[in-house]
Amino acid sequence: MDLLKHYKNSYLSYFLMYNFYYLSWAVFSALISVYLLGKGFKASEVSLVVSTSFLTSMIFQPVIGMFSDRYDVKKVNFVLFTLAGIGGLAFMFADSLITITIGYSFVLTLINGTNPVMEKIASSSPYQYGKIRIWGTIGYAIGSWLAGMIYQLISPSAIFICFIITMILCIIGLLGTKTPSELGQNNEEKTKTSTLFHNHKYLYYLIIAAIFQGITNMANTYIPAMFQNDGLKVSLVSTILSFAVLCEAPLVLFSHKFMDKLTNKRLLIIAYSMITIQFLCYALNVWLPLKVIITLITKHPSGMLFIMINLKIVSTLVPKEHQITALAFVQTLRNLSSIIFQNIAGQILDISSYQILFALSLIVIVVGFVLVILFKVPSGKDQKLFN
Repeated sequence: MDLLKHYKNSYLSYFLMYNFYYLSWAVFSALISVYLLGKGFKASEVSLVVSTSFLTSMIFQPVIGMFSDRYDVKKVNFVLFTLAGIGGLAFMFADSLITITIGYSFVLTLINGTNPVMEKIASSSPYQYGKIRIWGTIGYAIGSWLAGMIYQLISPSAIFICFIITMILCIIGLLGTKTPSELGQNNEEKTKTSTLFHNHKYLYYLIIAAIFQGITNMANTYIPAMFQNDGLKVSLVSTILSFAVLCEAPLVLFSHKFMDKLTNKRLLIIAYSMITIQFLCYALNVWLPLKVIITLITKHPSGMLFIMINLKIVSTLVPKEHQITALAFVQTLRNLSSIIFQNIAGQILDISSYQILFALSLIVIVVGFVLVILFKVPSGKDQKLFN
């Protein structure tokens, strides 16, 4: 009994929840393009599978947000994680394009849907944001590596048995955490969420976020296949990707040193600069070892930086009682833009090369960069989210 009392809201419970949530996510999705191409599907069919998951995530994100507002967040997440584990079991036996699409969409919708709340929990827990969120980084890195090892040494379908086990460990962690009261919106605090659509700076930011997240999600789908196309084995690709995830660790651990001090605009410029360098490297098809180094330095660090930027900008632009809803809208636009970019990428790769895909993607990034330069956003230095 004493053990359970000490476990409640302990650091161990947050470690288990964050580490295995992101590890499960990586195991299930990191090598999806390699898995499906290996089963004989075309790039456009891979894009259909992945973009459908973003479509269903977009449709059900508001529903999951509504349940998270109305009911206890922990109970909602428990149900969603349990269903995700069951979905992973079903996906293991899916062979046709239709069943694969349905299975993948089901699991990713549940995992994507819980992500905004998971990030908010990290910034609202009794522990420093970086000390909690770092386990998500480590978990994703291990998951990316583990997926490749299982794929290469055991069998592709064994990946999904691993996913079920890690989801169970995530649930054990979840049951030990406490739900911060500020995560919900009680009825006394609730005002019309339609006020968000009158917040012009927030709406402008949604476009910037949609471009960044859509284009990077597309890249995350095809970077493993790109390296495999360059002649690397799947196990080596997964090892590179797991090290790429670990490269975001310093950003997470030292987020309290710079995130509250740098302005919102400067942080956005840094994030966009990183993906510009990354995509330029792929477009020019540079020497393979250099391509790997650039991937390590920019791929996951830029994505992690944007996750933190998103929390900070939403906290800057949106009243506290609307922040969960505002984060959910960002996630919804992310899914919509990902659908668009995934489908375009698949069509391009069916008739052309990875080099052309990333060259065309650079044009989109430049548009986003211009929007960032013109963005008149408050500095956000008054926000103390990361200390």
